[in-house]
Amino acid sequence: MTSPVATPTSAPMAELVQETTALTRRLFLQLQRRPSTLVAGVLQPLIWLVLFGALFSRAPEGLLPGGISYGRFLGAGVIVFTAFSAALNAGLPVMFDREFGFLNRLLVAPLRSRSSIVLASVIYITTLSLIQSLAIMATAALLGYGWPGMAGLGLVLVTLLLLVFAVTALSLGLAFALPGHIELIAVIFVFNLPLLFASTALAPLSFMPPWLGWLAALNPLTFAIEPIRAAYAGPLDLSIVLLDAPYGPVSGYVCLLVLMLLTAGLFLLIRPLLNRKLS
Repeated sequence: MTSPVATPTSAPMAELVQETTALTRRLFLQLQRRPSTLVAGVLQPLIWLVLFGALFSRAPEGLLPGGISYGRFLGAGVIVFTAFSAALNAGLPVMFDREFGFLNRLLVAPLRSRSSIVLASVIYITTLSLIQSLAIMATAALLGYGWPGMAGLGLVLVTLLLLVFAVTALSLGLAFALPGHIELIAVIFVFNLPLLFASTALAPLSFMPPWLGWLAALNPLTFAIEPIRAAYAGPLDLSIVLLDAPYGPVSGYVCLLVLMLLTAGLFLLIRPLLNRKLS
């Protein structure tokens, strides 16, 4: 009886999976040794959720669209901010590997594909972001801000995945383009909170001055927040208008389409840089 012969494509794919799994396991071992990264990623948005929810708990009726409570309105923004912050830090492990020389060791190692270095980072950050976001969602449910149904939960996960993939691609590109971790951390600090405030996470567009409303209507975080907010609102219908932007009405399908185009565009944008740096 002859043994099955591996096809020409099965062996490289198996080796790519093995390499990606090993590199991903290394990142999770680092997280296990330094769990403060995970804890801080949950505590910071949790504090925002509790404090801002309490601060505006007595807001007058009609202050927000649909008459929803501020805590429920804020919940979607905090969930997105949690995933966004985790994904924005995706480039830091790669940057530290560059500075400590471990990346050079990987580049001279007999890897089947150096794409496994990027894939491992994407898998690690995606898993970490989803864990942190689900923790925030569970806390929000305990605070009485609701929980999406099955269809709503699926929409939340799809939206978060698209946002995390896009921001992770951007962060990895910055990790290879910038000279060191100081510059990368500076970029993270400069863009983190401004992007949050220039979105519909904390207030609707109707409360913003025109110039800020334009920024919020173009902010990728807004296109992630509104579908998640709709998932919590009730019966799911992505064809309805979720955002009355200055340039026109935006439906849920348009929000998801923008996130998909953003994700594809960023990966295509950083691909030549990654090929050059990993060659």
